[in-house]
Amino acid sequence: MAYALITGASKGIGKCLAEGLAAKGYDVLLVARSEQLLLDLGSSLQSRFKVNTAILATDLSAPGAADKVFAWARGYDIRVLVNNAGYGLGGALDKSPLTDTLAMMRVNMEVPVSLCRLLLPQLRQQPKAYILNIASSAAYQSVPGMNVYAATKSFVLSFSRGLRQELKKSAVSVTCISPGATDTNFVNQAQLGEKARKMADKVNMSPEKVADIALRSLFAGKGEVIPGFINKLGAAAAWLLPKGLTESTAMKIYQP
Repeated sequence: MAYALITGASKGIGKCLAEGLAAKGYDVLLVARSEQLLLDLGSSLQSRFKVNTAILATDLSAPGAADKVFAWARGYDIRVLVNNAGYGLGGALDKSPLTDTLAMMRVNMEVPVSLCRLLLPQLRQQPKAYILNIASSAAYQSVPGMNVYAATKSFVLSFSRGLRQELKKSAVSVTCISPGATDTNFVNQAQLGEKARKMADKVNMSPEKVADIALRSLFAGKGEVIPGFINKLGAAAAWLLPKGLTESTAMKIYQP
């Protein structure tokens, strides 16, 4: 049986990705913090798509989390790795406890890199295998008020680009998708201010739409995808306009 391993699978984009992969006939390995949400999702996927599922409820911000996931996933024929787990912290650097910031960095950067490295020997042996990394439209510029989060997503984007080139002559295809505002609980979890919330409301995409674009891009072998015209425009503007202008504009939106 061909398995897809999805982190952050219990809700939002991750849940939609799990549903999309199950609809394509992949058995799924679901990883997230909430055991009950994973159990519910696994049961739903088994019933709707007649696939096998297995769950691991764990906190990916804990040191050694990727090793735990890898040890749990041994023995499964994994052909798709989806690094979806991630979250943001709003506010200036000195407004969040350092432990919280470092935990976010582990989830957003350390875990994806570790899982890619740990699973690559197995993925290379497959006739065809795929890695999907989830970045953000924030990856294309510095974002004062969400500075470390944006930097972690810039890392994911850069890492994915480089890894794709390293694996270009192999059977492993790497895709990175950079969504913008999505209709999930992100703005509440990140504790964003009213200006940022209003901006997100204007350009929100549904997690179903983002997941659909992500999977179509993944299996088409695309390297880098920005879903939505507004998000593409924002990335282009961040590249073309003076950095000071884009950063001061972002600070007006994201700083309370």
